[in-house]
Amino acid sequence: MSVPDLNQRDTEITRRWLALAVLALPTLLVSMDLSVLVLALPTLARDLSASGVEALWITDIYGFVIAGLLIVMGVVGDRIGRRRLLILGAIAFGATSLLAALSTSAEMLIAARALQGVAGATLMPSTLALIRTIFTDARERTLAISVWATCFSVGAVLGPLVAGVLLARFDWGSVFLINLPLMALLVAVAPRLLPESKATAVARLDLLGAGVLVITMLTAVYAIKHAAREGLTAAVLVAAMLAAVMSIAFVVRQITVSNPLLDLSLFRAPAFSVSLITNLTLGVCMAGIYLLTARFLQLVVGLSALETALWMLPQTVVLIVMSLLTSRLLRHFRLASVVAAGLVIAAVGMLIVAQAEPSAAGIAPVVLGTSVMALGFAPVGVLGPDLILATAPAGDSGAAAALSETGNELGNAGGIAVLGSASIAMYQWSMRDAPLDGLDGQDAALVAGSFEEGLRLAGGRPEVLNAVIDSYVTAMSAVATSAAGAVVLLAIAAFLLLRGVRRES
Repeated sequence: MSVPDLNQRDTEITRRWLALAVLALPTLLVSMDLSVLVLALPTLARDLSASGVEALWITDIYGFVIAGLLIVMGVVGDRIGRRRLLILGAIAFGATSLLAALSTSAEMLIAARALQGVAGATLMPSTLALIRTIFTDARERTLAISVWATCFSVGAVLGPLVAGVLLARFDWGSVFLINLPLMALLVAVAPRLLPESKATAVARLDLLGAGVLVITMLTAVYAIKHAAREGLTAAVLVAAMLAAVMSIAFVVRQITVSNPLLDLSLFRAPAFSVSLITNLTLGVCMAGIYLLTARFLQLVVGLSALETALWMLPQTVVLIVMSLLTSRLLRHFRLASVVAAGLVIAAVGMLIVAQAEPSAAGIAPVVLGTSVMALGFAPVGVLGPDLILATAPAGDSGAAAALSETGNELGNAGGIAVLGSASIAMYQWSMRDAPLDGLDGQDAALVAGSFEEGLRLAGGRPEVLNAVIDSYVTAMSAVATSAAGAVVLLAIAAFLLLRGVRRES
């Protein structure tokens, strides 16, 4: 190879990785904005006189809208161009961040966060689809997706930390204003470093199908999120039924229409379907177990929110490091073996969490167990999107990327709802023979029905407090053990179905 050829090759490699750095910006910011309000919410709720319900919507509406619109935005990117959608989304994200920072009422901030969610939904599938376009070599693409996934994890950790630094010097609007210079940088450099890519045969967008899909996703996410907080209320049941009906209508529409939003034949490919299921499972287990262990550290052990966050940092570090090492694993082991082994290791981590005792001694198994979970789930979290993108045709990479992200979003919501609800049911079952004779009938029912109420009403009654804490730890252990069993079954299925799958070269 001549010197000019080598120089050109080096230039192309440098350009690819600079492009990835550009794509990391929106990934980092979208992730940060999912967690940035953890510390800012009390201050802004006070300044805007937000009610409890309004504060809940300020926190939830952003992720809620993102989950509902991801697939549609992925399809739009395939039609109009992923770089174009990314740039338009970045402009919109900056504008809506400014609107959020300047909000003068809770209602205005809720609306701004909803619009910010619309903009955020354009960014995630565009970044992942462009990675497919830029990195055509399978090994490079896996490493690029590892970096992309790492940025998302780092953003989730940085959100509260950045908010803490900004709130120490500025008002709460500063947590939104930080998005503006980074989005401006993205808009400035994206046309120079990112290639345009879109489907070669552009069909007319199925607006009716898109509308049905948006309703399906929004109602499904609403039902999952609110079931975890409120139980099976009438609104939750109506939303769940509407989501089920609309999902059937969407599938029928995709089968019969000449220009479907999604190519449903993709689901016949084992790599595609298994990857979606593992993405969903990863979200369920990480979000659900994280919720249970965080409550354990704060409410059982008695740690502060900051102390809890610091104790949970090891799992984030493990997740980041193992994500970056995934491409190296594939040099030595088959893809099916890496996915299956990762799931089994994650299950072992859950079993370690299940050994936690109702005291400060429980910190060790919780920290070790969640770190082992991260060790196992990290390669699964990288290879899931990688396989989904590799399986889908290049023209549908935006929709495929959106499906991958949607699976993760639904998993996060479902983990809190399903595992949270399971822990409540197990707590109530464990409390059926608890010594509650010293409480009146109403208080006894509250203590037996809710861990938080049990802690509140057990003051001065050590036997009641011990029963409440023991029942919660029993519930957490039972849920972690059950989840581990389900993940092992998935590991077996993944190994069998992925044995013949090879990465693209």
